[in-house]
Amino acid sequence: MNYFLRVLVVLFSLNTLHLMSQSDKVVLAIHGGAGTILKKNMTPEKEKAYHEKLTEALKAGYAVLQKGGTSLDAVEAAIVVMEDSPLFNAGKGSVFNSDGKNEMDAAIMDGSNLKAGAVAGVHTIKNPIKAARAVMEKSEHVMLIGDGAEKFAQEKKLEIVEPKYFYDEYRYQQYLKAKEQNKIEMDHTDSVKTKSKPDKHGTVGAVALDNFGNISAATSTGGMTNKKYGRVGDAPIIGAGTYANNNSCAVSCTGHGEYFIRAVVGHEIASLIEHKNLSVKEAAEKVILEKMVKMGGEGGVIVLDKKGNMAMPFNTEGMYRGYITSEGKVYTAIYKEGN
Repeated sequence: MNYFLRVLVVLFSLNTLHLMSQSDKVVLAIHGGAGTILKKNMTPEKEKAYHEKLTEALKAGYAVLQKGGTSLDAVEAAIVVMEDSPLFNAGKGSVFNSDGKNEMDAAIMDGSNLKAGAVAGVHTIKNPIKAARAVMEKSEHVMLIGDGAEKFAQEKKLEIVEPKYFYDEYRYQQYLKAKEQNKIEMDHTDSVKTKSKPDKHGTVGAVALDNFGNISAATSTGGMTNKKYGRVGDAPIIGAGTYANNNSCAVSCTGHGEYFIRAVVGHEIASLIEHKNLSVKEAAEKVILEKMVKMGGEGGVIVLDKKGNMAMPFNTEGMYRGYITSEGKVYTAIYKEGN
């Protein structure tokens, strides 16, 4: 075999090995909330619906990446699917605050340049995640809240809807019960037990890796049932519920927001990866399964780095979650045991 032929063979072999090693690389991961999610309380129909909607969200984001779109485009596309579904506590079907209103938060962050955008306390923006991205790309600010955020969304021609669009009867009954008992409940608390609707809704999030080697994160939520008017959770707080940095990872959180804010969970995981050289799995588990447990904070995270390494730890009974690989292989799960 002559020299040039040997070189070609070696290069082909190396390329083949590279492709093989990348075949299981995760390019998009999502979550739909973590909490006391028990299989015995879930109907087969509702379980199927969750798996189908998670798959739809994953495929929506994956289609963007396949066409050469950015990780920002991918996380936004995945989040929009979940915001438009009443299965989750984000967008349509968000929980009610203590005033009986749907009040939503969202954030998005670009790991390539650390740019970020967020909105909080909005009532009429159909897709809060789109507003968060608009704040990032079309304003001088990182976060806009309440009426100001809604005015900005209107100026940027985002879709505005009547507050009743977000209404969900089950969510409203959940609110009335919490109000009667003077309780503030997590978005996944099952206070209304019916055979027709035994599900727990939850905050939604996405992290993605694109063909350019950049990662992004996004999170959207309706917060907590019967929360105080004006309460803001961790989802729109950059570094707490949402964070992305190419030097470390992209993170989206779900759970008891007050604890995630105090522990600065997103940035904490990223710092352990960047400065302590921990793996994605080690860093995520250290924060969620150790630090958060000691603090008494319930919830979980999805974490992805620019090499496609991923982790999805949670310290609750379950977490709606899923991921898709570079080859389009889809995985979705709900319960702790992974089904």
